[in-house]
Amino acid sequence: MTLQIAVAQLNFVVGDMPGNAQKIIDAARTAYAQGARLLLTPELSICAYICEDLFLRPSFIAACDEAVKTVARETAGLTDMAIVVGHPVGKGQRGKSITVSQRTNSASVIRDGRVIETYAKRLLPNYQVFDERRYFVPGQGTCVFQAGGVSVGLLICEDAWFDEPAQLAKEAGAELLAVINASPFHVGKGYEREAMMIERVKAVGLPLVYAHLVGGQDEVVFEGHSFAVGPDAQLAGRAPSFEEKLWFVQAQRAPAAIELKASTAPARDHDADLWDALVMGLRDYMGKNGFRTAALGLSGGIDSALVLALAVDALGAGNVHAVMMPSPYTAGISVEDAREMARRVGVHYAEISIRPEFESFKQSLQPLFAGKPEDTTEENIQARIRGIMLMALSNKHGHLVLACGNKSEYAVGYSTLYGDMCGGFAPIKDVVKTAVFRLARWRNAHNPFGTVDNPIPERIITRPPSAELREGQTDQDSLPPYEVLDAIIERYMENDLGVAELVAEGFRPEDVELVTRLIKINEYKRRQSAEGTRVTHRGFGKDWRYPMTNKFRA
Repeated sequence: MTLQIAVAQLNFVVGDMPGNAQKIIDAARTAYAQGARLLLTPELSICAYICEDLFLRPSFIAACDEAVKTVARETAGLTDMAIVVGHPVGKGQRGKSITVSQRTNSASVIRDGRVIETYAKRLLPNYQVFDERRYFVPGQGTCVFQAGGVSVGLLICEDAWFDEPAQLAKEAGAELLAVINASPFHVGKGYEREAMMIERVKAVGLPLVYAHLVGGQDEVVFEGHSFAVGPDAQLAGRAPSFEEKLWFVQAQRAPAAIELKASTAPARDHDADLWDALVMGLRDYMGKNGFRTAALGLSGGIDSALVLALAVDALGAGNVHAVMMPSPYTAGISVEDAREMARRVGVHYAEISIRPEFESFKQSLQPLFAGKPEDTTEENIQARIRGIMLMALSNKHGHLVLACGNKSEYAVGYSTLYGDMCGGFAPIKDVVKTAVFRLARWRNAHNPFGTVDNPIPERIITRPPSAELREGQTDQDSLPPYEVLDAIIERYMENDLGVAELVAEGFRPEDVELVTRLIKINEYKRRQSAEGTRVTHRGFGKDWRYPMTNKFRA
């Protein structure tokens, strides 16, 4: 006996239930024609993930129900094929002060035109970007169904990270575990999942197929990387990362267990995954929201250079518009480097001096500034003039403006509100400065999308970074070295270490005091910042929730 299993590692769109249903139908027909008799789609594939408070709307749930019926009706002719689809089930009551949910995060097994089983997720994550207990109640039962003569136990995402749900499925007769998932990416997460599922197979003694979502949704990215683990707790196959793929696993009955066999995509280094995640996050944010072209300020510095390279890989050079806006403090080599990079990557390029506007602002404000020396006020005016220019181009031509700030800057407020923070999307918002430099070198050495070789001029990478808002300015005038700054940010912001613990690790007390204080007082800026792709286990987005008015510092 051999059961051909198809994993529909697909890129769905939140709220597009008809479109998502059609993707599932098309995948089922293709898989059936190639001999598959079990199709696994990811968690909540009918509505996509993360839907947030859409789950509270009765009309949204009704549309999901209708889409499940559509899949069943349109696949009725695929005789004896089991199709697993994820969708919300149930009702809820929402008042002005309270929400009472009876909904479950569920998966249904469809065969021969009807739903034969429905399973509700038992364990609901409520950490990082997850808020599932806001929308769902835990399931109670198990689900074991037949597919091609194999008893398949169905689990949803978090269920497989703990012993009990898998053990209950085994006790109910399962010979194979099918785990459907929507687990957001961070660097290294795919291999963490593999390791965890290997432990699950060791614990329960059953082989496992892990079907995972792919695609970008707002700040999160799902990287695919579906896989299978054999009964010997060895990896039996792996689907490619960051690709839509109908991936097949053969389940063969052997004397002792169900053996699995599948193609195995090669393991990837972290920077390759990080680059693909950033490209996918930008491309899907723009494409799923109807934007075709992007604009950004190209300063001749490393951050805007990296964002430009990402934009070219994500959108194509013809859809990217770069604008160099020199001020009185912009170095000549910055203009030269911006021109050279624009030439290399072949984007639309323009130069607009902001000197006249800057002088006009100073003249207009001079009566109110009399007797006060120039300071960050004049620096911020330059950044805000640039923001106005880019937003004007956005309004006139429909470009999405890309903000070029990195995680280090967002952490300590080294960015201008309504200036360089202007934009509809911030592609490197969750990439610290040291990783920006590393990625720039990685991209110069690799051309994963076949767009342009060596896009970033070497001098952009090797020059000391500077905002160039006053004479002779460098970032390190007011910040610790980026190696120190980023190490403190990782420990304090991502891993919740306190000030005393950081000092005990060997960081200078004055650096710890400065950085942690800046992180605290710049919360108001981050609240007003653009969305950006999350690539660490904790970014400044859904999984960072701190009050702006706050006297506590760890």
